[in-house]
Amino acid sequence: MLACPSPNFGPRRDGLRPELVVLHYTEMASAEAALERLCSPAAEVSAHYLIGADGRIWQLVDEAMRAWHAGAGSWQGREDVNSRSIGIEIDNDGAAPFTHAQMRALEGLLRAMMTRWAIPPEAVIAHSDMAPGRKIDPGPRFDWRGLALRGLSIWPAASGDGAAPLGPSLDAIGYPPGERRLAAFRLRFRPGVGDLPEDATDRALADALARRQWIAPKLQD
Repeated sequence: MLACPSPNFGPRRDGLRPELVVLHYTEMASAEAALERLCSPAAEVSAHYLIGADGRIWQLVDEAMRAWHAGAGSWQGREDVNSRSIGIEIDNDGAAPFTHAQMRALEGLLRAMMTRWAIPPEAVIAHSDMAPGRKIDPGPRFDWRGLALRGLSIWPAASGDGAAPLGPSLDAIGYPPGERRLAAFRLRFRPGVGDLPEDATDRALADALARRQWIAPKLQD
């Protein structure tokens, strides 16, 4: 673990503690460029951790403090996500695959912090989940199913016939209201589908997640 303290943080508000993990991509040319921005007082942004393409991990903000990574948005009806979350930036330009080294580094980091703060797999979310339409990271190349197979996130198990209405399922999962939340759901669970009208597959997958029908983690390799 490398240290690169950022000045961009403050106390968590209203006695809140980490109950979510929000994953981001940097969309910058390199980890070093991202570090410069995340540690610049003028930028007024930060995260708790940055993971390089080679698997290096930098800690920028202490987990007990409030980093400035999430911005406007909500999850499961709860706002001020910065006060409720730990933010992890991953060195990725938004188009390239995430590397094996950084995914393994992420898995180890997640496992430790989820144990430390008693954060469940369903509370590991995308920036795009809590800010539909405003953010799209960590994007369609990110391997959410792989994380779920390691018990570090969730992925829907075999789904039903798609008869359940979509809106209540998205509410139950945690997506904030708005016209772009289906796009955010698809970005994570059906990447590549785009802006086609809602269909039975959307309803079936969302219903499975809302009813906590998730794939079971496999034994660690």
